[in-house]
Amino acid sequence: MTEGPIRVGVAGAAGRMGQTVCEAVDGAPDMALAARADPALGVELAEILGDCDVVVDFTVPQMALQNARACVRAGVHAVVGTTGWDPGELAGERGGGNVFVAPNFAIGAVLMMQFAAQASRFMRKAEIIELHHDGKLDAPSGTAARTAALMDGDVPVHSVRLPGLVAHQEVILGDVGQTLTIRHDSTDRTSFMPGVLLAIRRVGSLPQSPVVGLEHLLF
Repeated sequence: MTEGPIRVGVAGAAGRMGQTVCEAVDGAPDMALAARADPALGVELAEILGDCDVVVDFTVPQMALQNARACVRAGVHAVVGTTGWDPGELAGERGGGNVFVAPNFAIGAVLMMQFAAQASRFMRKAEIIELHHDGKLDAPSGTAARTAALMDGDVPVHSVRLPGLVAHQEVILGDVGQTLTIRHDSTDRTSFMPGVLLAIRRVGSLPQSPVVGLEHLLF
């Protein structure tokens, strides 16, 4: 990366998450909001890559892989919060940029996933209920899919999409005569920003790429 503030571009900058990321980056003393890309703004990702050290992607599943590949090939690091695509398709991608992907950037959600994974080793069965705003395109959510993958056994996932919600998940575990519920609620999109800023700061020093999961930066 260049000396001085980290130059950050935001893909999907006109969306709800994109706008929140722009505000967070703009308020970070070690970062500069270098560019915004979004079809609604009439700006394509390719137009901003030369101005950025890191691009944060909150777009749509159909664009995430293409955007990540463009960043890597341009030598720009990518922090991707878009879910509903397979980061494994980036394996072997050549270029100077690293890619970090997180199904959820809320630190509390990462802890929930870790607690659920640990509890699943001791409880007989579990199911996941994930609840999001009605504008979320993928189901099950990336967070729920990641949680289920970390847990022992076959864990069914139920998805709810309703207005008024932001991002919520319950993991319910059951055994003889008892249940255990682990729940995380994001009531505002600002809950994701500490994790996003951490990823921006760390993506350039990743030992490998792509890396999936905020737990790799926390633990």
